[in-house]
Amino acid sequence: MEADRLLAGLGRRVRALRARHGFTLNELAARAGLSPRFLIQVEAGSANISIKRLAGLASALGTTAAALLAEPGGEAVRPVVALLGLRGAGKTTIGRRLARRLRVPFVELDRRVEQAAGMSLAEIFALHGEEYYRRLERATLERVLDEAGRRRLVLAAGGGLVTSPPAYELLRRRALTVWLRADPEDHWNRVVQQGDRRPIAEHPEAMAELRRLLAARAKLYAEADVTVDTSRLGVQGTVRAVERLLPHDESASG
Repeated sequence: MEADRLLAGLGRRVRALRARHGFTLNELAARAGLSPRFLIQVEAGSANISIKRLAGLASALGTTAAALLAEPGGEAVRPVVALLGLRGAGKTTIGRRLARRLRVPFVELDRRVEQAAGMSLAEIFALHGEEYYRRLERATLERVLDEAGRRRLVLAAGGGLVTSPPAYELLRRRALTVWLRADPEDHWNRVVQQGDRRPIAEHPEAMAELRRLLAARAKLYAEADVTVDTSRLGVQGTVRAVERLLPHDESASG
């Protein structure tokens, strides 16, 4: 029966995501507001789960109810893997390593925007303002996605792209979106480790501002297909977690 097949697939995906996050059965049950016994039934593909419970389970696993119910191979329709998060989330480091493992191109959207404008991001904002930048970002994103076609590609999106509804809607429609979530302290330390001490030198309240920005954008980032906690998993663990989300088929990888 169709329902049995869907429930079996749901069980497989829940088991895989629980293992990826390192949750015990009891831990996930508590996070999702389910009894351990019911969660065992879900993972076995025998639970008739309600939409409300499914949404809670998906949230606990950092994904969406739709993604948990997605048909196998559904990601192949969206071969681009788009990494989201503020600066310091690890998009470049993780994106490059993931692309190497998959043997596919890695693209930083901000660099493509700079190439299209013929100037740096700072110059774009100073000379033309944010509205111009967002229009250029959206046009550049569409061009990158069109160039990729059905080939696999790893894309690091700009940290503020989620605040631009036209760009974010386009990205979510045509790419598998992954929020690289990190603790504020990790964001801060990674930026400093990159040799950029401007946040400290120019803004004594930078950490407080970072926390406010993360809080303000969290709901937008959470609309991504998948959330991966980079503070918990580290670089290699995150790369493996994202890689396991993907079907390894020839049509997607080239």
